[in-house]
Amino acid sequence: MSNNKNDFLTIKENGVSKLIIKKSKFICSMARTETEQEAQDFITQISKKYHDATHNTFAYTIGKNDEHVKASDNGEPSGTAGIPELKALQLMNLKNVIAVVTRYFGGIKLGAGGLIRAYSNSVTHAVEEIGVVKKCLQQELALKISYANLDRVNHYLEQNEIYVADREFGAQVTIKVFLDLDQINSFKDELINLLANNVKFTTGKQRYNEISVTSTNYHEQ
Repeated sequence: MSNNKNDFLTIKENGVSKLIIKKSKFICSMARTETEQEAQDFITQISKKYHDATHNTFAYTIGKNDEHVKASDNGEPSGTAGIPELKALQLMNLKNVIAVVTRYFGGIKLGAGGLIRAYSNSVTHAVEEIGVVKKCLQQELALKISYANLDRVNHYLEQNEIYVADREFGAQVTIKVFLDLDQINSFKDELINLLANNVKFTTGKQRYNEISVTSTNYHEQ
């Protein structure tokens, strides 16, 4: 999978994670979001759900280049909650995501350094539990071939790990694939050579497809 400038990392799905740190309960609720309004709605939802909590802090980053970011300590000492959460998201190179970390005070003060670690770790722990995906901008391409060339094309697609979205069987076979934008020209050239030009291409829509990320070194993705 290429590292296209349009690709970005985000959480696999919405989720919740819990940590107990010196008797304080930290609940990290995370969601994928594409707008600030969606982020604000999620903050409101979680704040209502945990209305009896000591604090409902949050951080979000929206846009492939962090165009919209915001963080809130929600009553914790300045700089000990929201900003550490935001930095945790950015260190993992995550985009279009919000984290709301709810704290139920357990009676033991953590101090500024302890709070920073607790809120940061709450976000990191939640991301590790939920999982990460790479959102890859890909181009749909339909190729029409003869039945005689079907096995050859299927073998090529399998060997090159090309994602097949659909196969249609009519007078000829139509195979729809999704390719990274920088793969399209070389893919066409190789199929033309493979099939002695007996292939017809039709370009479809672009869309983001999701690829699971197993490495914890998200900043290297």
